[in-house]
Amino acid sequence: MFNDIGPLELATIVVLAVLVFGPDKLPKVIQDVMRTVRKIREFSESAKQDIRQELGPEFKDFEFEDLNPKTFIRKQLDNEDLGLKEIRNGFDLKKEMAEVTDAVHSRGPESSSSAASGGRIDMTKKPEEAGKDDRPPFDADAT
Repeated sequence: MFNDIGPLELATIVVLAVLVFGPDKLPKVIQDVMRTVRKIREFSESAKQDIRQELGPEFKDFEFEDLNPKTFIRKQLDNEDLGLKEIRNGFDLKKEMAEVTDAVHSRGPESSSSAASGGRIDMTKKPEEAGKDDRPPFDADAT
């Protein structure tokens, strides 16, 4: 629950608790907090049991943690019935990337001049200017 609290934060909380409640009232406050946490846990467990009973015997193994989207998706992807492991294992990312790289490197007839210059494209060359008569298209909705 508090996995992300480090020792410095914990020491800070203890010092603040001593300053706020005082050393004489602190044990009583800790007992009250622990009692409240226990009651909340018991209440949530009884609510879970009531929900399981209401759902019926077919949902006997239902876990409320499965309602978390990450857990749900992880369980569905690891499900053997769907055959996703075979699909995932059959997909070779290196082969697909090699095919894409080969497709990119195979040049068409318009790029033969760039291939003659060592396969590099001159990015410093300015694009050809449009003719004076060419007007950009007018978009009435944009104005």
